[in-house]
Amino acid sequence: MDRIVGQLKHQAELMDPKRDPYDVWLDQYERGLSAKSFDAFCDEVKATVVPLVHAIGERGQQPAADFLHARVPEAAQRAMSFDLMKLVGLDLNDTTLAFTEHPFSEGFSVGDARIATHIYEDDCISNVYSIIHEAGHAMYELGVNPAYARTCLEGGTSMGIHESQSRFFENTVGRSRAFMGPLLEVLRRHAPEVYGDVDEDTLYRAVNIAQPSLIRTEADELTYPLHIMVRYQIERMLFAGEATAKDIPALWNRFMNEYLGIPVPDDTHGCLQDTHWSGGSFGYFPTYALGSAYDAMFVPAMCRDGVDLNGACASGDLAPVRAWLGEHIWQWGRAKDAPELIKAPAAWPLTPATTAATCRTSSPRCTSCKA
Repeated sequence: MDRIVGQLKHQAELMDPKRDPYDVWLDQYERGLSAKSFDAFCDEVKATVVPLVHAIGERGQQPAADFLHARVPEAAQRAMSFDLMKLVGLDLNDTTLAFTEHPFSEGFSVGDARIATHIYEDDCISNVYSIIHEAGHAMYELGVNPAYARTCLEGGTSMGIHESQSRFFENTVGRSRAFMGPLLEVLRRHAPEVYGDVDEDTLYRAVNIAQPSLIRTEADELTYPLHIMVRYQIERMLFAGEATAKDIPALWNRFMNEYLGIPVPDDTHGCLQDTHWSGGSFGYFPTYALGSAYDAMFVPAMCRDGVDLNGACASGDLAPVRAWLGEHIWQWGRAKDAPELIKAPAAWPLTPATTAATCRTSSPRCTSCKA
């Protein structure tokens, strides 16, 4: 790890010797992003979310959801996965689905996207939302203007925008009350013994439980950005020379306790759970949090343009949603940067307050957005 960080700092100096090495890598994943601007974003998130998470832990009441961990055989989940891909509108002729340890997606070329998921027989919902999440990535890649094939404009414009597409389908669509009917239909088709007696309201409350957990990819919508803050702070310390590889487990445990209030039992459930650092992808993690912020800004824009998001989710026909994203986000590939796509007046600093203000001013009577 120390040698990886050393090499990345050296590469950053070769790319831009006048900038902080970590800023160089942040910019590689999200053009215009710097540690200073992301610090401002983190400060607002931490000030709001950390006290809320702790308050929920002390005074909140979690819904009964034992069915979430009832056994659903692997064969049933494999079949379910293809129906979920079709439900959100992913073209199976252009997509390959595989099963692996860590869910991911990849766009190889125009008309060729790959996604992979991990199946746990005692946690079917993990697979459900992994599929929907990765489908969002794949639809973005497949929606890029074919004229950009084999050019520098092919593919997603930034990892933040890419993550906004996956988070949009996973959370804004997939966890909405309106989507519970179509989702429950798929669940009942493949696991009637588990979901046959579960109603839409019960499922909605269950898939929106907010509770601190150890694994980033399984985290709920509220606590997810705190997992990103843990990783971001460690990356900053490594690049600043304030920590080395041997310090990571202790730092990880400290920040997880500080932000989420939970102890880390071992490194498997802690600092070894992601593939990013071993692959040299430092500066990548912040884009996950930015993706959720971008995601929130699409909802009022859709409403302003007359897209009935709730209606589309309730009917199980997301064609109007895909059409809007295709026109405003997907088709442009790398021809437009994030600020232009989200119609922000300036790229940075993007803060949660900016996001909320955009929601309110874009569509004050929006029924889908509660801002």
